[in-house]
Amino acid sequence: MSQPAEPQLTELAEWARPWLSGILPTRMVEQIPAGSPHPQSQNSSLHPSNDSPSLISSPSFVSTNSDDTAPVTKRPDEHLVVTLGKERTMITINATLGTGLYWRGGQILELGGPLAVVLSFLFIGVLTWGVMQCITEMLCIWPIPGALSVYVSQFVDEELGIAVGVTYWFVYSMSFSTLVATSAAEFTFWDYFNDRPVIQGCIIYFGIPLVLVIINAIKIEIYGWLEVATGSIKILFLGVIIVTLIAINLGAGPDTRPLHTKYWASPTEFDTRAANNWGTAFLMSISIATFAYTGVEVVAASALEAKWPQPADETSTIRSNDAHIGKSFKFSARFIPVLAMVGYTISGLVATFDIERASCALPRLSWLSLDVEAGCTGPSNSAAFVAIAKISNIPHLADVFNAFLVFTCLSCAATNLYVASRTLFGLTSRLDVGEGQRWYLYVFAWFGKTDRRQVPLRAMIFSAVAFWWVPFLQLIRANNKTQSSENTNESSSRGTRASVDMFVEVLSQMAYSAVLIVWACECLAFIRFYHCIYQHRHHLKREKVPHVQRWSEEDHDEYPYRSHRQPLTAYLSLLGCIFVSLVANGAALWNGFHLLPFLASYLTVIVFVGLWVLLKIMRGAKWSLVDLSQPDKVTNIFKHLNEIRLGVTQS
Repeated sequence: MSQPAEPQLTELAEWARPWLSGILPTRMVEQIPAGSPHPQSQNSSLHPSNDSPSLISSPSFVSTNSDDTAPVTKRPDEHLVVTLGKERTMITINATLGTGLYWRGGQILELGGPLAVVLSFLFIGVLTWGVMQCITEMLCIWPIPGALSVYVSQFVDEELGIAVGVTYWFVYSMSFSTLVATSAAEFTFWDYFNDRPVIQGCIIYFGIPLVLVIINAIKIEIYGWLEVATGSIKILFLGVIIVTLIAINLGAGPDTRPLHTKYWASPTEFDTRAANNWGTAFLMSISIATFAYTGVEVVAASALEAKWPQPADETSTIRSNDAHIGKSFKFSARFIPVLAMVGYTISGLVATFDIERASCALPRLSWLSLDVEAGCTGPSNSAAFVAIAKISNIPHLADVFNAFLVFTCLSCAATNLYVASRTLFGLTSRLDVGEGQRWYLYVFAWFGKTDRRQVPLRAMIFSAVAFWWVPFLQLIRANNKTQSSENTNESSSRGTRASVDMFVEVLSQMAYSAVLIVWACECLAFIRFYHCIYQHRHHLKREKVPHVQRWSEEDHDEYPYRSHRQPLTAYLSLLGCIFVSLVANGAALWNGFHLLPFLASYLTVIVFVGLWVLLKIMRGAKWSLVDLSQPDKVTNIFKHLNEIRLGVTQS
């Protein structure tokens, strides 16, 4: 942090006074330096109600002695600052617009036909819109570090919130490594990189991730503008691809039927080796489409860099910034799912016009044998758009499209590393490391610090190296492939390659399956929050609790954002997440048991529940949800969240 200018004292807003009394000394409540961190944010403590150690801190506070003159300061919080605006939107776009569209769209087309492509992208698009309605409403009130974890901890269950935070970190740390592995498959499109394990190991698996780590280590303001640049380029690339695919379709020639009428003659044709009927294939397609939408919720992770725009009049109160902080999140959280749904559906639709479902160039489910009847001699490593470009015979178009995919993959990997590091930082930045705490809390707390550039460098490096080894497993496959070509232990080589491929794919799909658990928990947190503030609305209004007056007719600015059709939207979104996680993900097993889809779909759920149970046992916590029935307890919860909010949004 740069050295702050000489602070100017300004009077607190009327609403804040009763909420800081008892937390700060009286003289600090009366006057607080304008433009500087809130005094309560300078320290941290951890005292869960069950007197057990926690991975998520209680609100930062300053305790005082009896004469109220000597505050006892504990561990200072870390602050990250970046200007609100395009950066947050582009971070979300970069995380969402990844390889899921390019790779999964072709896989869905081969599995369920052209109609499944359109309907599955629409279904998950609507689901993510509903989920983001819930997250946005809470996020506009409390844009705080580790927001997704904190919401669940405060409104559902503390240990469940910790499990959500750990799971969310796993999603993006693992995705960083699997995107590096995916980029290797895209690089092998060019003959120079194909069958050269040394180049893959040194450049793709080591050199490129190292560059992405260095990019994430630069000053956050510069990184934000890099996100703006790469996000804009990715949107441009997608536009170019869509226009080119339309041109290819229209240029089929006057002597042939338009491609879209030919390939849509049987819109519900499906892969009979994977499913018994189109309905089952469609459910499997929904599961696959979920992967493409992973990232729509990362606006909550970027809340760690939230900075309230300072008004021109320095004597303005804290409350005058409420509208600004709400607006900064509304666009990303409300419209990114819609924009992603439109982009995915349109691009997927035009792709179905230009390539037939049974084409061997489309990627297939890896756990199925080769489709010999279709004439396929090997697995496809091409995305649908690249395959269409090759079929079109337009010179170098396939190379251009593949270069687009490489750029998309690597930029998405950089963003995923950003999200993973902020998630880990949010979990560990305010841990209590006082006397009597367990040793592992000291270890975790080491990741909750930033460097002089306000970057959580320790959390970022750990998130990068935690699964850095995963792409290198493919070198084992490549080495065995070479041995197989030399007729050395061919059967053993095939078995090794199959095992490596399955292990890497299970880890990859586990990450994407885990995000459904996070979405479901956020919907549940909002449902309990909504009913809580409705049940106690009169008490909350009488006590002038800030930012939770959802039904206030006197001050519409008091509640930053009211999402649509609540709580029905939240209930439907929760049911949708559960349906996709348990039913759609399991549809792959309806035509016979296969180990890979079983592990990919349900191992994440098993590990998540196991982690939650383990935390309950280790912390000696009660097997009950957070009590929201008592107005005084609810008041303390909101007080806690507002303290965190004040602590991280003053800069």
